[in-house]
Amino acid sequence: MTTVTKSIDVNVPVRTAYDQWTQFESFPQFMEGVKSVTQTDNTHLHWVADVNGKTEEWDAVITEQVPDERVAWKSTSGQPNSGVVTFHRLGQDETRVTVQLDWQPQGITEKAGSALGFDDRQVEQDLENFKNFIESRGAPTGAWRGSVDQTHTH
Repeated sequence: MTTVTKSIDVNVPVRTAYDQWTQFESFPQFMEGVKSVTQTDNTHLHWVADVNGKTEEWDAVITEQVPDERVAWKSTSGQPNSGVVTFHRLGQDETRVTVQLDWQPQGITEKAGSALGFDDRQVEQDLENFKNFIESRGAPTGAWRGSVDQTHTH
């Protein structure tokens, strides 16, 4: 299992950063390689992404969601992956967004890429893109303020 943890400080209030992150269908606008994310209900997502030149699809379930604090997920099909994004208020208009992503590289190409640190650089670039996206907008494209308790997900 490969683990990547990266943080970035964004110049928006914690609520703005969190609200944008819950707009999963907007991820292709700032995550390289992500073609689409479809949210089928409050806790289920279907992902389509370009991974090493191949189109990959998988489903994920949100296992925990606490407004303005954290969103956690795990895959339920496709390549095994899970993660958590946390939001820390640094000031009135500054938030630290931290992503921890765990995934199982498949095949020699992904294993080599993981060993060379390509995962770290991709997560770092996606966070930079998120920062530019939310700071240029100044407001989220939407919001979902509900909570998900990991004991109630399937």
